[in-house]
Amino acid sequence: APHVPHQPPLPSLPKSLPILHPLPVPPPALSSRFPPPSSAPPRPGAPRRPRSLLSSRTARPSGAAMEAAARRRQLPGAAGGPGATFLQARHGSAKAEETAHMAPFHFDLWFYFTLQNWVLDFGRPIAMLVFPLQWFPLNKPSVGDYFHMAYNVITPFLLLKLIERSPRTLPRSIIYVSIITFIMGASIHLVGDSVNHRLLFSGYQHHLSVRENPIIKNLKPETLIDSFELLYYYDEYLGHSMWYIPFFLILFMYFSGCFTTSETQSHMPGPALLLVGPSGLYYWYLVTEGQIFILFIFTFFAMLALVFHQKRRRLFLDSNGLFLFYSFALTLSLVALWVAWLWNDPVLRKKYPGVIYVPEPWAFYTLHVSSQH
Repeated sequence: APHVPHQPPLPSLPKSLPILHPLPVPPPALSSRFPPPSSAPPRPGAPRRPRSLLSSRTARPSGAAMEAAARRRQLPGAAGGPGATFLQARHGSAKAEETAHMAPFHFDLWFYFTLQNWVLDFGRPIAMLVFPLQWFPLNKPSVGDYFHMAYNVITPFLLLKLIERSPRTLPRSIIYVSIITFIMGASIHLVGDSVNHRLLFSGYQHHLSVRENPIIKNLKPETLIDSFELLYYYDEYLGHSMWYIPFFLILFMYFSGCFTTSETQSHMPGPALLLVGPSGLYYWYLVTEGQIFILFIFTFFAMLALVFHQKRRRLFLDSNGLFLFYSFALTLSLVALWVAWLWNDPVLRKKYPGVIYVPEPWAFYTLHVSSQH
């Protein structure tokens, strides 16, 4: 018989195998906090997985809870701990200090602004009459022209510095276009005003129109009169419009940012009260000599409407806004007194016909002052 090798007996299988049930999947919101316990036994011979990955007896914090814990570590008093009182007191003192220094009165800018307005704008025709004519011949720029050149440089610079200190961020494009237009209009006015004031030495009378002036109405050929009227148009209409419209627009935009939530900030210091008089008097000269009463009254009523609108929102004017508003209010009062005083003047009434009657100070000077000397 052939030799059959010995074979080991086959292992006996268990009578019943464990039934592997699938693990229930918990809801997404609760899976990280309450993982279900694993009740099924592991398979024989299966590698054991780490306990930290299989199940966790402690809930893992969510992202919001971790952020809150980080904030509590950085700010020990945020959750009402021992440092809460200290942090609240420190925050309150910082806020009070910020409110106290929210809008200081810009005395330096307003003082320089008022001073250069009086010296370089109001004083230039006076300086032209005071300085000897031999020093500044008629075919050369007068001292008043040099004053006007300095005004055209210093005033835009002060306006830009004023805008920089505004509590409110103003649109830069409008500011730049306004400053450029202001310089262009003031330069046009410089040329026309220089010639018109030089004509005073030749007998030109400001209280009369161009064609009615004795030194012009007899010019030959008559087309020269049209040239002088064109010069007068550049001086009194185009130059003044391009000069004063952006000027008042910049002031109004600055005024729109002069509001504060603290009613205690709505007062003017002593130096501001001293500047209100000179500032309001200069604006009176600007409105009457520049013939811009409509532009001025429109700006003033826009400021008044803005004050009432902001008052409903519990916002009050700060010291700079009060200074500008009171200066304009004083100007309006002075213009009303000026018009009432010269209301029945027949010569000035003839030069300034119409509903709006605001005589120029230089027209009054040539009519009632220089004619007597």
